[in-house]
Amino acid sequence: MIKTDVVKILYIEDNIKMAESVKKGLTELGYSVTLGYNVTEAKKLVNTELFDLYILDLLLPGGNGLEICKQIRSRELSAPIILLTALSNIEKKIEGFDLGADDYIVKPFEFAELNARIKNLLKRAPNYKSNENILRVGDLEIDIVKKSVKRNGQLVILTTKEFNLLEYLLRNKGRVVPKAELALNIWELSFDTGTNIVEVYINYLRKKIEKDSLPKLIYTQVGTGYFIPEELV
Repeated sequence: MIKTDVVKILYIEDNIKMAESVKKGLTELGYSVTLGYNVTEAKKLVNTELFDLYILDLLLPGGNGLEICKQIRSRELSAPIILLTALSNIEKKIEGFDLGADDYIVKPFEFAELNARIKNLLKRAPNYKSNENILRVGDLEIDIVKKSVKRNGQLVILTTKEFNLLEYLLRNKGRVVPKAELALNIWELSFDTGTNIVEVYINYLRKKIEKDSLPKLIYTQVGTGYFIPEELV
């Protein structure tokens, strides 16, 4: 069950270098990631903490990810579970799904794919706060279902990409979102320093939602990215 705006992920992986790399990427996207490197650590963490999503390597020292998957479901925890493994045979997939896993990714995988799987599973999770229909900050209000935006009570017409960009920044309000993260999540592009698409669309948004002497909404951290503050000033 999600109790804060930060999604807590438990990632169990015996490849320390890979674990640290994935954790770094997920942390940059705003997730809170706890690592475990073997079955013993994993079982202790599952018994003592609640997480919003679990990523479990299948082959681990002292056992395998299926044991952890079974333990999670035996505690009647409904958080999504993703299994990671170098094994691709259908029997292991079926066994994992039978034990309550929600998704399965075969190594090696692209980080963008893992991120997409995580976002998809969280959208389906009943207690995920980001499923709330209305997002607000100050006098800005966006309706996720209707895809509508209001500023100071006035309707603002945005294109699909402009809306997606504004929604992403608002879901991450109070945090500087790197340009590379925006490029990946809004346009599914690997960020190229020669590409200015992020800057272009930020300017489009500012012209539409910061006009008429309204308080500034989108701030720039030079050399890093953009953010919407927790409260408008």
